[in-house]
Parts: sequence; C-alpha cells; structure tokens
Amino acid sequence: MVVAYILMVVEPGSENKVAAQLLKKSEVKDVAVVYGEYDIICKVEVDSMEALQNFVIGLRKRNKAIRRTTTMIAVR
Repeated sequence: MVVAYILMVVEPGSENKVAAQLLKKSEVKDVAVVYGEYDIICKVEVDSMEALQNFVIGLRKRNKAIRRTTTMIAVR
C-alpha cells in the first residue's frame, strides 16, 4: 500500500468543485481546501507506485482546473 499526499494549485474559484470531484475517486481518502501556496491537499491510498504515478498523471488530464501538483509519499 502506498500512501501519498497530493498538494494542488487550481484555477481561482474552482477549489470546492475540484475537491468534490476528487472525493468521488476510490483512491482518495481525504480532501481539504487549504490556504497558502497550495489550494487543495488530498490523501491518496493506492496499491503500488505505478498506480500512484497513473493517478497523478491522470489528474491533470481529467481536470483542466488543476494547474500544478506536488506529491509527497508517506513513509510508515
């Protein structure tokens, strides 16, 4: 199991819409709209690093409101 936190910068005003869309995905365990350098933080759990890579790459392909992402892989 791979746990990661994905920090996102999104189009202004789209934070709540993007967060709601993310919560519909089975890999997403938690989402919060935050203030500061990033707009959204998302906790993801997947089976492998390859699955994480596919998820992150697919984020921007599926949602043009996401401008930039930073992924932090959790170590347990």
